[in-house]
Amino acid sequence: MGMKRGTTLAAAAVAVVLAATACGPSQDNAADTAKPAGAAAQASSQPAADGAAEPAGRLAIATSEQLGPVLTDSAGLTLYRFDKDTAKPPKSNCDGDCAKTWPVVAAGDVTATAGMDPALLGEVVRTDGTKQLTVAGWPAYRFAKDTKAGEFNGQGVGGVWFAFAPDGKKAAKAAAAPAPAGTGEAGAGEAGAGEAGTGLSVAKDPKLGDHIVDGKGMTVYRFKPDTAWPMVSKCVGDCLAKWPVVPPVDKADAKGITERNYLVLDRPDGKKQQTVDCWPVYTFAGDNKPGDINGQGVGGTWYAVAPDGKLITVQ
Repeated sequence: MGMKRGTTLAAAAVAVVLAATACGPSQDNAADTAKPAGAAAQASSQPAADGAAEPAGRLAIATSEQLGPVLTDSAGLTLYRFDKDTAKPPKSNCDGDCAKTWPVVAAGDVTATAGMDPALLGEVVRTDGTKQLTVAGWPAYRFAKDTKAGEFNGQGVGGVWFAFAPDGKKAAKAAAAPAPAGTGEAGAGEAGAGEAGTGLSVAKDPKLGDHIVDGKGMTVYRFKPDTAWPMVSKCVGDCLAKWPVVPPVDKADAKGITERNYLVLDRPDGKKQQTVDCWPVYTFAGDNKPGDINGQGVGGTWYAVAPDGKLITVQ
């Protein structure tokens, strides 16, 4: 019995040593950050959610060829609703990291725009005691990656985020956003644009330089809270609806990617995830076509990946 226990402990020790050899300690310091050749490094912008929620002021209606009439705040920033919230009764289910990516719109100091029913405007008390604007009962948000008027980068993200139409419903083309039939929201990896295709390769972008893309040409990302030693993904639950994992890719199908520590992570949820230099990698459900980099810099934690597995932090 004692011999069996000793053999088991010895085997475990060997496994730990082998794992340590494969994935040594690594941190997101300067040595783990890549910058595109010839590109000037730019400071990361902090999402609006780092401060107090901001009110909307006088609402406006912007007309989009893709979405039709869209509700915006006084600065022209698109307002969004979340399918996982409820309108009857009003309730927000976006807290913590979610609220960093989707800053809440504070209640108060808001005026309906012409052609909009003022009775649609209301408020809901959030779990932290603050009050949030509602439109037709739905809590209102902005998107951290919308940096100027007229942008709607949050439309269809994860199959659960949609711009507001002036009547509080989803903007005109919301029904065309990818979502499983009958649910109105996407699960992990179900948003069509976010599913990884077979293979990995290197693409060149004027801003990012050389970066990893999947077999469909969709940009591949890393999550800063993840760790390479131990090899752990911190993106779980609802996070995976927006950031689908890249499934295992055979080395033979990884063109131009570093082969060092090119391993597969067995996740606690049972999924298997590809890593590059021991870092778990993902795609972004908000990227709709090859070449999109809408996930770059989201929340100050998501960044494209260089061919050697390092972060590309240029914004």
